[in-house]
Amino acid sequence: MKKSLIFVIFAFVSVISFGQNSLAMGKTQLNFGLGLSDWGVPVYFGFDYAVSSDITLGSELSYRSYHEDVNNTYYDHSIEGVSGNFNYHFNNLLSIPQNWDVYAGLNIGFYIWNSPDTYGGSHSSGLGLGAQIGGRYFISKRVALNLEFGGENTFADGKFGLTVQL
Repeated sequence: MKKSLIFVIFAFVSVISFGQNSLAMGKTQLNFGLGLSDWGVPVYFGFDYAVSSDITLGSELSYRSYHEDVNNTYYDHSIEGVSGNFNYHFNNLLSIPQNWDVYAGLNIGFYIWNSPDTYGGSHSSGLGLGAQIGGRYFISKRVALNLEFGGENTFADGKFGLTVQL
């Protein structure tokens, strides 16, 4: 995971050369896609609101389900999550090309694990704090492909999807 994160950071930094692309203060963007996790494939939907040209605050909803085999007994589980995030966008600071958006930040979320009554495991619901680093590549003026890596939270190890600026 650390090698992948270092590679992504290096890749983003290596393309930095000129221009700027930032979400204008007071504007919103929608994000949706799929995540990577040990507990199923999360589907997520969220938004970011620009409180300045470099800082966004956001929220996200997620859902996933997965099937677990415990000593040849099968259990179906689901996890719903709601989280908030804070991101600093490095576009202005590093003069990143206009079609890129590189950011890093923190998130906090609450996750509800649903398991059958007969399940003897100890999956817990609770508050999780994490960090993320990510980027977007704008394929048009308002639509971008996004990729994000995170750690120390229940949501996912990473996620990819689309961003639409409103």
